[in-house]
Amino acid sequence: MNPFLHLNGVDKSHGATRALSGVDLAVGPDELLVVLGPTGAGKTTLLRVMAGLDSADVGTVLMDGIDVTDWEPAARDVAFVFQHFALYPDWSVRRNLAFPLRAPGRNLGEREIADRVQWAAELLHIQTLLERPSQRLSGGEMQRVAIGRCIVRRPRLFLLDEPLTNLDAKLRETLRVELALLRRTLAIPMVYVTHDQAEALSMADRIAVLSDGKILQVGTPEEVYNRPESPQVARQLGQPAINVFSVCARSGHWHVGDKGVLAESTAEQGGSALVGVRPEHIEPRGGGEDAAVRVVEDAGPTWILRVDWLGQEVRLMAGKERSYCLGESIQPRVEPGRVVVWEGGRPR
Repeated sequence: MNPFLHLNGVDKSHGATRALSGVDLAVGPDELLVVLGPTGAGKTTLLRVMAGLDSADVGTVLMDGIDVTDWEPAARDVAFVFQHFALYPDWSVRRNLAFPLRAPGRNLGEREIADRVQWAAELLHIQTLLERPSQRLSGGEMQRVAIGRCIVRRPRLFLLDEPLTNLDAKLRETLRVELALLRRTLAIPMVYVTHDQAEALSMADRIAVLSDGKILQVGTPEEVYNRPESPQVARQLGQPAINVFSVCARSGHWHVGDKGVLAESTAEQGGSALVGVRPEHIEPRGGGEDAAVRVVEDAGPTWILRVDWLGQEVRLMAGKERSYCLGESIQPRVEPGRVVVWEGGRPR
């Protein structure tokens, strides 16, 4: 299937700062692509280049196979939802929703405008708020109106710049589910940027991991989580964070220096690598090397243990069938086959 949006070799600098570097990225015609990266990774700049608000220094932007690199934002017909709601506070919800439909050149009749406003309000469950001034809305209601103001246009592409960041945790969880369902209902491609791994894993058809202006990996949530192409990618997904060890293969096992055995290995004798192990793949018992418990965190259904093991701090998850004490000695064991091995920068 041909992508709807395709960026080829895009570079963008802000003065002496390189915001994007050689970005190649494709978005399918019926896809929710989540761009995941920390603050300063270049996420907002990437969206602005897609929308035409910023021009790429190098590279091309194609929409539906047409080169739109030099097109103005209005010609691209893209809807952009910002982190800040940017509503007119003295206007009613209805008037805010109708505003983009009254833009010059749209030439829509009052009946069609009313129908589109009602349609968007019902999709977003804000039909009872249509006459309320925006300044009297809660944060979640304001964000629904901001999203509704975009969908009434029925654009070709949605771009969302961390739209849930300013909301509380429970409301973020509710709205991210609703956004994913909304995109499927509208069947319009969506690019959603965030630094929140929970949003990326729960919403995305595919995730693009961005760091320092470069795309590090693109894949389904399962692919990126289970087969990250580098420790840098691996550390962006997973809570608690993945454990990374520098190892050497000896006698069919990965050894952490002279500290002991981490896990089984099929690598060539003497081969070295970096190995990643997720906390949920380390059992608190059954291994051959002692570890000392330093921190015990209650994570609801599990304990999160921070232990001194094999010469470094390691995080693991343990069931609630028993409790753990600070200073207690345990013998962690890595589940067979549950390691990621990076040799030459690629997972094996």
